[in-house]
Amino acid sequence: MKVIANVDFSPQIPDIPQTSSSILIVDDEERIRAVYRQLLTAEGRRIEECGTGCEAQRRLDRRDVDVLILDLNLPDINGLEVMQWMVDEHVPTAVVVFSGDESIDSAIRALRHGAFEFIRKHGDPEELIDTVARVLRRRQIEREHALMTVRLEHSERLHRFLVERSPDIIYTLDRNGSFIFINGRVEALLGYTPAELLGKHYSVVVHPDDLEHARFAFNERRIGDRASTNVEVRLQTKTQGVRHFENRTIVTILSAQGLYAAEEGPDDLYFMGTSGVARDITDRKKAEETIAFQAFHDLLTGLPNRILFKDRLGVALTQAKRKGKRVGVMFIDIDRFKLVNDTYGHHEGDELLKCFAQRARSCLRSGDTLARQGGDEFTVLLPDLGAGEDAGVIAAKMLAELKRPFKIAGLDFFTTVSIGISLYPDNGKTPEVLLRNADIAMYQIKSQGKNGYLQYTPEMHSGHSMRITLESDLRNALKVGNQFELYYQPQIDFGQRRTIGMEALIRWHHPVHGLMTPDTFIPLAEETGLIVDLGEWVVDQALSQLASWRRKGFTGLQLAINLSPKEFEREDLPERLFQRVRAFAIPTAAVDIEITENLLMKDAEKNISMVKQLRNYGLRVSIDDFGTRYSSLNYLRRFPINSIKVDQSFVRDLNPLNHSSTSIIHAISCIARSFGLRILAEGVETEAQRQLLSELACNDMQGFLFSQPLPAAEFEHFLNAGGFPCCSQVPAC
Repeated sequence: MKVIANVDFSPQIPDIPQTSSSILIVDDEERIRAVYRQLLTAEGRRIEECGTGCEAQRRLDRRDVDVLILDLNLPDINGLEVMQWMVDEHVPTAVVVFSGDESIDSAIRALRHGAFEFIRKHGDPEELIDTVARVLRRRQIEREHALMTVRLEHSERLHRFLVERSPDIIYTLDRNGSFIFINGRVEALLGYTPAELLGKHYSVVVHPDDLEHARFAFNERRIGDRASTNVEVRLQTKTQGVRHFENRTIVTILSAQGLYAAEEGPDDLYFMGTSGVARDITDRKKAEETIAFQAFHDLLTGLPNRILFKDRLGVALTQAKRKGKRVGVMFIDIDRFKLVNDTYGHHEGDELLKCFAQRARSCLRSGDTLARQGGDEFTVLLPDLGAGEDAGVIAAKMLAELKRPFKIAGLDFFTTVSIGISLYPDNGKTPEVLLRNADIAMYQIKSQGKNGYLQYTPEMHSGHSMRITLESDLRNALKVGNQFELYYQPQIDFGQRRTIGMEALIRWHHPVHGLMTPDTFIPLAEETGLIVDLGEWVVDQALSQLASWRRKGFTGLQLAINLSPKEFEREDLPERLFQRVRAFAIPTAAVDIEITENLLMKDAEKNISMVKQLRNYGLRVSIDDFGTRYSSLNYLRRFPINSIKVDQSFVRDLNPLNHSSTSIIHAISCIARSFGLRILAEGVETEAQRQLLSELACNDMQGFLFSQPLPAAEFEHFLNAGGFPCCSQVPAC
């Protein structure tokens, strides 16, 4: 917090206290003093007496006497000397001379020395009483005036401080639109000192393109609710930079304090100028622009996303229909991209995507659009094609450009792409049909060996031949049973430098396509319902392998098995899993069933019941890829799970130079601790990520930093190597 020094912000100044008035009677005759006391005695008055001038000076020096009743003829010094002393010492007491000297000269001298009144002793006593009363009233008025002056000064000082310290520009214009006041905030925001703008027209600081728009706000004459509010205006800095402002302009409403004409009455009002407040919203505008960009662009590559691509495609089709032109759509998939991710990690995969986007863009015309659909899939919009062959020319140019290697992890990596092409109006007349047919053509070229392009033809029927073939191959593989293999990725407790478990991950040794990772066939298995049979194979193989390792002494391992939401549609799932675990003589606490957040959202009540059954059997349950969906914390509370796994996308974003990058994982960690859950981070690839996770008290980790997924024999070697030995017992939840 910024401390502001030497500023008095007293909330209020107290009223004048109702104290008694002090009267001092100075006369050398005690009898006369007694008479004066009797005459002047009244409620709220304090009366004191002195017999000499010197005694009176000592009393007056305390400066708390309101009225002095003074005789001129005193035994030591005369009354005029006392009055001169009071002038020299700035004693603020009012003096009433009450003297027996009746000469006019005495009266004149007394009044010249500052006496309030000169009264002769032999006059009417009521004159003395009235005079003292008038003096006391005057003193009260003076005190009230002094207090009001202090209040006004305080109010003005506070008002000036608030105006000058305001985060907004506060200004006043005259009838001609020239500045007659502007606070100091203008210097911080626009670079002008207030003195530089006084007398200048407001157009000096308004962006030229906004002058017409701003004219109504800066010349506002209305008041109240009808006045301009929240008018967005761009103001120019002294160096011609641009800042965005929200301009709240009002007419001066202090008419009674100077805006009326000399004659009274509302008809005599005349316009004197405009005052307003301009609030800087530059940062808000940038944030809005960023949000708008993110809504229609891919954050990794900066390319348009599928939403913006479809919009542009729709516009291009409308124009092509009117002009009788062709439009080309290309669907591009990077070949072997999964190999990069699995071998070098997602960071290098992201770099490959960005480099590919730059190269592909260089092969296109200025009016073409390259967009990222997601993952390693891109689309291209080719408007105003003269002939269908033109799309093939661009695709060939792109293939030629990709013959140069990419730098991946410091090494040359050669990649290719598979490109499917569809044309308007030959292959479709809507964005959806053209994209679908280009996608079909792309899968066709993939099935023919990749690294090429094909234009869609009617012979490429709506069902992707690749997917049909793959489904048939998958069914056959399940029957044969020898094409699948489980890989195991270690789960590490880095705090203890121990391997606490492993996640079972399936691989498919396809007779044609080679080793296939789960993302290439699991979606197809779920779509066709084959995931249930595939899941049973995984459970049996994983439990068999765990039992084998336990017999070899690795009794502290915990096996994580992924279950598809499809498998939860079978109500006998908990019982079947428990029977399989018991058949292999494995403690139920050594098996961790991983479910997805989708399960929390779909048929929650039924799935909560099934998870409870799993827990009642002693099996552990974890939520995989936590944070990537929109699960309710209420569901999380009701699901009797043991742990959550932080999705690798959050781990990938960890940056030691950006402390805010840890906020999501910190929040997930707090949620886990509040529910008493274990937390494990996936996708840990760098030492920097590991250190940040340890600082967040997330010591259970999994990722390429420790090991990639390994076949069973290699995983066993990993355990025996000693870098992260196996725990002696299954870790507690």
